[in-house]
Amino acid sequence: MLVRRGLVALTVVGILAAAFELAIERHWNGLEQLIPWLALAVLAVATVLVAIPGGRGVTVARVLALLVLGASIYGVVDHILVNFNSGALDQNFADTWDTLPLVERGWYAITKTVGPAPTLAPGVLGQSALLLLLATLGGTRKATAGGR
Repeated sequence: MLVRRGLVALTVVGILAAAFELAIERHWNGLEQLIPWLALAVLAVATVLVAIPGGRGVTVARVLALLVLGASIYGVVDHILVNFNSGALDQNFADTWDTLPLVERGWYAITKTVGPAPTLAPGVLGQSALLLLLATLGGTRKATAGGR
């Protein structure tokens, strides 16, 4: 029970941290930038569902957390691609970008050496969804009178 509560608490911290990051980045310009806000709301609903006594909300919470995990994966990939496509425009790499090995260009895109999009931000959303999924594993049923 303590581990479960800790995982839920970490999920809440992740939701708040991601919301703070999105707010300071003013991440609300256009429909695509609203996706993580929607995902945060869905994850918040899933977190509340996990708290329903008797585990009645767990199944729906798991489905919602999986949807958020999918949105997170999309966000990470999208951010990497945005950064990758920005490499040729970067003043440090403009002349050499196309000659660099694909793995090196990919690394620069993932680590935000080139491009404006943080790949860690959508990753935190996915981590929070995984934490909530882990919080729902095992122990949702009440013990029977026989102690089983």
